[in-house]
Amino acid sequence: MAGLNVSFAFFVSIVAICEVVRQISKRFIPLGVMLVELGPWGGGFGPDVTLTLLFLLFLVHGFSFGGASANPMVCLQEFLIMESSFVATTVKILAQFAGMEAGRIFTKLFWSWELTELHLIQNLMAFDCSSSIQTSLSQGIYVEGGCSFFFHLVALKFQHSRVLYRVPVVALLVTVLAYTAGLSTGAFYNPALATAVTFHCSGNNLQEYIQVYWLGPLTGMLIAVLLFQGNIPRLFQKNLLYNQRSKYKTPKVKAVSVPAAVVKRIGKSIEKKNGGGNYSVVEAEGSPGPHLS
Repeated sequence: MAGLNVSFAFFVSIVAICEVVRQISKRFIPLGVMLVELGPWGGGFGPDVTLTLLFLLFLVHGFSFGGASANPMVCLQEFLIMESSFVATTVKILAQFAGMEAGRIFTKLFWSWELTELHLIQNLMAFDCSSSIQTSLSQGIYVEGGCSFFFHLVALKFQHSRVLYRVPVVALLVTVLAYTAGLSTGAFYNPALATAVTFHCSGNNLQEYIQVYWLGPLTGMLIAVLLFQGNIPRLFQKNLLYNQRSKYKTPKVKAVSVPAAVVKRIGKSIEKKNGGGNYSVVEAEGSPGPHLS
């Protein structure tokens, strides 16, 4: 229980520090910045405790992140749906990789204090870690791509919903994905996080890591955007999946028959007004009555 308290205190302190820094730097940095540790910081207590802590972590992150994201695929998604420029997207992705690396270094420093037995074990494992890919390479790509697909599809579906509804849904989805896919690949579907946490571990080479943790999530995100939008706005405008219908319907004009006497009376009024201009009454083919021409 002492280890759980230490981990929880670490989590709360990091959130508090990042929130204070974000509020102070809001005047200078337009985007919200938040540093979170995503990993088994509540390990050793069983999946129920770990998943509960993960759910709470994403709840806190969702309500306090101020629009910031720690996932490069989210930034790339915003770029592809025309919500972010190329320069802004590039800067955010570079900042995310740098932030993840800084978070890894800080976490290793925290583990080196060995406040709990779990931190002692993590500190020893940090020098000789093994790959998070515990399945075949092809299945690993499918797992990471599938997690990315569901995450981005739900994020797109609820992007304009109220925060009170959107945040719990996303937090629950992340928890479910971690439970179902965590043992296969770690369920990262975040290239920056995977690069910082597992790329330096033995068991797979760099090419295999890139295929699973970069190309897999990228493919899943692209399919989610295509399925939700019907196209990828940044690449092409034509909708491949859904018919584009105009919001505004053009009203149908119905022909109204006018008695000949009324038409002649109107014509005489126009003739007097125009000083003797000509007019004629014709009956259009298939129409029920005469028309003024």
